[in-house]
Amino acid sequence: MIKDHRPYYLKKAHLKLRELYVRHFLAPQFTRLGKGFTFMQPRHVVLFGAPIELGDYANVIATADHKVRLTVWSDRKDRGSIRIGNYCLICPGVRISSAYEITIGDNCMLAANVYITDSDWHDIYDRIAVIGKTAPVKIDQNVWVGDGVVVCKGVTIGENSVIGAGSIVVDSIPPNTVAAGNPARPVKRLDPDIPITTRADWFRDPAGLARRIDEIDRDMLRGNTLLGWLRSVLFPARGD
Repeated sequence: MIKDHRPYYLKKAHLKLRELYVRHFLAPQFTRLGKGFTFMQPRHVVLFGAPIELGDYANVIATADHKVRLTVWSDRKDRGSIRIGNYCLICPGVRISSAYEITIGDNCMLAANVYITDSDWHDIYDRIAVIGKTAPVKIDQNVWVGDGVVVCKGVTIGENSVIGAGSIVVDSIPPNTVAAGNPARPVKRLDPDIPITTRADWFRDPAGLARRIDEIDRDMLRGNTLLGWLRSVLFPARGD
């Protein structure tokens, strides 16, 4: 579809049902799910194990062909956890798999198809050893991880850093650094004189932000009718 043909009230009903789905089916699976969340296509978000924590004002986007998967699975009761901070963005296809400990700070952005793991999941020599070597992963605040990046065990990515698309991160990356490649290596330092706007700034006034988004919806959907939406679904025409 080129545009959203739903009438405003139908979209609002859809958003309310989506929130109810998250609260009923997903929230009980989290050890903690913060306030102000937004899940797009939450039925394609898959959780397994515990503890899995997701902070306030998270945006999680999943699709049928690119599910979001958060998995904790360990051979020890005292290990295995995923803790994600406030204001984070998780895009379609993100997979986070923990057998030891994965910590992601506030304001982080994980682009499509990112994979983060703290385990090899098999031993190099003993291929039936299902966990293999493990080491904790830490992604500090305000890190942007690009499309298709793999973050491996034992890695720390410093505050504000950016990991270029398609990179394989096997060694720690310092703060305020742009890194890329296989294996990922620093290619640029961020300018300390340029202020960084974070996702927390976007959510500084959550109520005001919600009103502005609602006004945009009202404006974009103005004039849409139920019959017009049904016609676009059942008998789509050029321009729909």
